[in-house]
Amino acid sequence: MSESFPRNPGMALDESWFDGVQVNRSAAERRADQIGTRRGVKKAHQAAWLVHAIRCIDLTTLAGDDTPGRVRRLCAKARQPLRPDLVEALGIADLGLTTAAVCVYPTMVPHAVAALEGSGIPVASVATGFPAGLMPLPLRLAEIRYAVEEGAAEIDIVITREYALTGQWSRLHDEIAAMREACEAAHLKAILATGELGTLTNVYAASMVAMQAGADFIKTSTGKETVNATLPVALTMIRAIRDYQDRTSTLIGYKPAGGLRSARDATVWLSLMREELGLRHMQPDLFRIGASSMLGDIERQIEHAVTGRYAALSHHAAA
Repeated sequence: MSESFPRNPGMALDESWFDGVQVNRSAAERRADQIGTRRGVKKAHQAAWLVHAIRCIDLTTLAGDDTPGRVRRLCAKARQPLRPDLVEALGIADLGLTTAAVCVYPTMVPHAVAALEGSGIPVASVATGFPAGLMPLPLRLAEIRYAVEEGAAEIDIVITREYALTGQWSRLHDEIAAMREACEAAHLKAILATGELGTLTNVYAASMVAMQAGADFIKTSTGKETVNATLPVALTMIRAIRDYQDRTSTLIGYKPAGGLRSARDATVWLSLMREELGLRHMQPDLFRIGASSMLGDIERQIEHAVTGRYAALSHHAAA
């Protein structure tokens, strides 16, 4: 992850920043409909947007049957996410195109670090009892420290949903702050598991608490919930980022994850970032897409832009 902006130093909990804020779900859904159905990238620019989307992907494998071999294949795809003939046809050989990061479980971190050596691609690790997070705090902190010691440059933590659902904001803040300290130099992405927080009002409050506690990124989902990244949730979190930035001048990153699979999804989410936060927040150090299968469809759409033909998904190398 780029160090082009200062880390989030965090602050003491200040509930006045979110206490009394009520998010209107109907209004959020109407705004989301504008992004999801009325916005589009025209053909002349589609390939460029999709190449940029590749640069923002955290290429991810978080399966119970992950193996070192699978991780090495994923890392190979991260190093070369687009077929060489398509890179040549687009004239982007000098771009050094890679994905933003590779995201794995803590025990897979050393395999990813070895496979990505010399590439400049950081390894991200989930931690803190992912995906439920229902482990004693000392064990969750130990898992963070283990992943960092193994070479993870980014840590995706999960919050205790109970604290958000019951309004225990001080406990949530202190827990995330302890996780932030355990990360040392690694960037912290706080997964809010928004599909389990009940209301958009809770999503806004949890977003603000996570940022006050020092999260460098806020992230929608583990990808394991019944409901993952949605545009109304995204609007709520992004507005919280904007409010936090207005108060502190601190830039906070955003990561949707779970359910993002198509090239169309990529352009919609990039459009959302551009309209709500501006061009700076479309860059890989402030915007990530948690995905695995999306890359195959992006490559397929780029091939269509180059050749005018669609290839079967099986024609593209799997991550």
